[in-house]
Amino acid sequence: MAEVVQHRIEERIPELEQLERVGLFTKKEVKSIVKRVTALEYKLHRLIVNKEDFIAYIQYEINVLELIKKRRAHIHYQFKREEIEFPIIHRINSIFRRATNKWKDDVQLWLSHVAFCKKWATKGQISKVFSALLAVHPDKPALWIMAAKSELEDRNSSESARHLFLRALRFHPNNKKVYQEYFRMELLHCEKLRKQKQELEKADMDLFSPEILSGKLAEVVYKDATGKIKEAEFVISLLNIATIFDFTKDLQDSILKDLQTNYKEDSLTWDFMAKRELEAPGAGEELRSAKGRASDINRREEHCCQVYEEGVKNLNTEAMWTSYLAFCMERVKRKTNIQELKEKRQERLLTVLQRAHDSSLLKEDNYKNWLQVLLSSGDAEGAARVALAATQRYSQSVPVWSLSLQTLMHLGSGDIGRLFQDALTHVNPKNALQTVCSLVCSQRGLLSAVAAVAMEMKECYLDWSYSTRGYKKARKTFTSLQNNRPLSKAFFTRMIEIEKEQENPKMNNLREYYERVLEEFGTSDDDLWLQYIQEELGPLGQPENCGKIHWRAMKFLEGESVERFTSKYTLLQTGHLLRSN
Repeated sequence: MAEVVQHRIEERIPELEQLERVGLFTKKEVKSIVKRVTALEYKLHRLIVNKEDFIAYIQYEINVLELIKKRRAHIHYQFKREEIEFPIIHRINSIFRRATNKWKDDVQLWLSHVAFCKKWATKGQISKVFSALLAVHPDKPALWIMAAKSELEDRNSSESARHLFLRALRFHPNNKKVYQEYFRMELLHCEKLRKQKQELEKADMDLFSPEILSGKLAEVVYKDATGKIKEAEFVISLLNIATIFDFTKDLQDSILKDLQTNYKEDSLTWDFMAKRELEAPGAGEELRSAKGRASDINRREEHCCQVYEEGVKNLNTEAMWTSYLAFCMERVKRKTNIQELKEKRQERLLTVLQRAHDSSLLKEDNYKNWLQVLLSSGDAEGAARVALAATQRYSQSVPVWSLSLQTLMHLGSGDIGRLFQDALTHVNPKNALQTVCSLVCSQRGLLSAVAAVAMEMKECYLDWSYSTRGYKKARKTFTSLQNNRPLSKAFFTRMIEIEKEQENPKMNNLREYYERVLEEFGTSDDDLWLQYIQEELGPLGQPENCGKIHWRAMKFLEGESVERFTSKYTLLQTGHLLRSN
């Protein structure tokens, strides 16, 4: 083993000498590198090797590359890359290959190799990595798609991408995502050819077939795909892809006709056709004023509703009503300063909710939306009526009983005791505890000595505060409960989710929530630290804070969680883990 390690160290001598000779590293630094890599090499040649040792070696080499890059920029020296960087890159690729050959099932390790190749301009190596990966994991459609996209985007080879998609379909003949990306690839290829044709026309050259330029290859993919996958949702997904490209009008018309002819018994078809009315062109003159724009929007929404009305007339199903209501709810949530439009939207939503309820086709979740609208508008009588109607419609549903109890408690109704007794007689005895938890606005319940009950109640109360009273109430609830133990991780992560659901989430608030949850669970939960780091790497965060968070994690984590964190953090840096943002 010592001879092999010595040989590998000697192979480094030329690049190390160059580093010192051109002034990128000092003699002391070179000696430090030799010492460090010697230790790393010995770990890779033990009888029993660990994956983490390979990752640590790779990370060290990448750090050296990054440092060389910074030093070059600092001293403005851009020569000798073949003697310095190329051997390091080649060595990293070699270590990756040794690691993936040994741990073939670790897909993320393979993808880390791909990410490295992309970053350090070794794109010729990417095809080889994907080829080896797909030989081991042909059962994973996402990998075929990634490989094909890489051929198209990184190597500009539509032929290789097409070949990979066709091979993928032999393994996954009915996979929607493969067909969608294949369809998109053919349209991208067509778009590229059309741009090339424009350039060639300037030189009086015409080398492309009109059929190819019009997207016939994509049309072939569409027909093959829809011949095997007969679903409205899938057809709509392909139509949405086609609309991205400005040369596909005929193809779009063909797909739209197919959708209306073959899938009129699917609520998704009516939902899609209705929402298309929003995109209809408006009258130019009236759009100059706010009232004019509101009038135009209202007219478009009315046209949408006309399609939905035709839909529920022809397809009177729960799914059809749910689509109609989802549209109405989405419009109500849209902000507008025009009171008339706001009132019209709310009136429309309440009418459709009542009609769906009268048809016994209103989904359980929609009763919650109904109550929210009524409570926000101050209609206490209507809210109480709907709360009771919900329990009659879904008499065995614990969430419905909980929602109704919470609503009546909020309204100060005197029917709570009777309703609570009714709940216990209808629900499954096994769920009685969950029904009791619906009394979440009782402080006695929130401070229960039974840990499991107390934690569940806090989570429930936070969610209820947000759904009924909005963000400010949820934050106030969180503040009042965050120090009342026992506490659950879910209580904090739900508040993080609520913050991120806001139109303009505040990073300072997110930091507050992360700091608080880490106070409770930071010694053992390595994933929380990683999520905090990923948050700082996102669009709202400050990447320079990651180093401090990493240092604190290493200080606070205990036992095996330290090793797990180190491994995942390293893989995050090398492209192993996907960022959450």
